[in-house]
Amino acid sequence: MKQIVQTDKAPAAIGPYSQAVQIGQLLFTSGQVPIDPATGEVAEGGIQAQAAQSLSNIKAILNAAGTNMGAVVKTTVFLKDMDDFAAMNEVYAQFFQEPYPARSAVQVARLPKDVLVEIEAIAQL
Repeated sequence: MKQIVQTDKAPAAIGPYSQAVQIGQLLFTSGQVPIDPATGEVAEGGIQAQAAQSLSNIKAILNAAGTNMGAVVKTTVFLKDMDDFAAMNEVYAQFFQEPYPARSAVQVARLPKDVLVEIEAIAQL
């Protein structure tokens, strides 16, 4: 049975989607852009600040589902500029420990609100 996960500690969905959907023992988060849920504003400070905010939003959603970053099995990172990969990776490494989840990282033409990064995750519950 499909269950919806929502928390006010991550940005509210701004369209016809959910922050996360649980199916059985899997949790699928929607892509998280670097919006501070307290202010509704994009995190300032470049790719590292934005990556940290996106990952903090994922962490909040996982916590609302009763789990944590250690349960993540796969992430997808969407970057506005692949030249930001190394800087994003430094921040990413602060949120995950070995064994690391599988990951894809791609450069995209444009992201919502012209942010630099969007990250989505799949976690096992």
